[in-house]
Amino acid sequence: MTISEKLIIAIDGYSSCGKSTFAKAIADMLSYIYIDSGAMYRAVTLFAIENGIISNDFLDKEKLISSLNEINISFKKDMLTGKCLTYLNGNNVEEKIRGIEVSSWVSRISTIKEVRQKLVELQRKMGESGGVVLDGRDIGTVVFPDADLKIFMTASPQIRAQRRYDELEAKGLDVSFEEILKNIVERDEMDTTRVESPLIKADDAIVLDNSNMTVEQQLKWFVDLLKDKFNILLGY
Repeated sequence: MTISEKLIIAIDGYSSCGKSTFAKAIADMLSYIYIDSGAMYRAVTLFAIENGIISNDFLDKEKLISSLNEINISFKKDMLTGKCLTYLNGNNVEEKIRGIEVSSWVSRISTIKEVRQKLVELQRKMGESGGVVLDGRDIGTVVFPDADLKIFMTASPQIRAQRRYDELEAKGLDVSFEEILKNIVERDEMDTTRVESPLIKADDAIVLDNSNMTVEQQLKWFVDLLKDKFNILLGY
């Protein structure tokens, strides 16, 4: 297999373990399209919050389901920074969807069967031609079970919480490490026990525990993996 054959690369794993950073870097390296499935669920969550579907710790599930046709999600690359930005109904919501309120609701939103069906359909349509890197919770098990390469990422909850804390603090947000750690532990529980497409490692997925790895070390690991698995050589 050569790089011109346009692989479908599926990256699954726990929240805040660097899936998006890793997937974006791989997409840039291979000149592939990056599809952030987690951002899609976050965008639906933001829509629910901004439209009163979530209020006072209550989620109106039926109202959200009936509103799904009003939700349009797309990705655009910022030509100045090179970052992949998430758009909800034409508006750049990349910063909004990363806040703690969205984080506290997104796992519950993602348990809704109809939401998952809509987004899985969109993800398959985006990636059907190959040359894509997708990251999420069920990419290698549900969205693209026949993906050419599946990676399952993990890291300890404490390390993931520290990374998330540093990220939000760097943006000037007043956050609590304990609250973030609690949120991560709760999300892990919801993600792995939900009825619809729970977070599990695909049988043929390769595990990457990046607890003690830098992004550079992870990319070196990936380059070695491409060489071993597909005989694809990259100068990195």
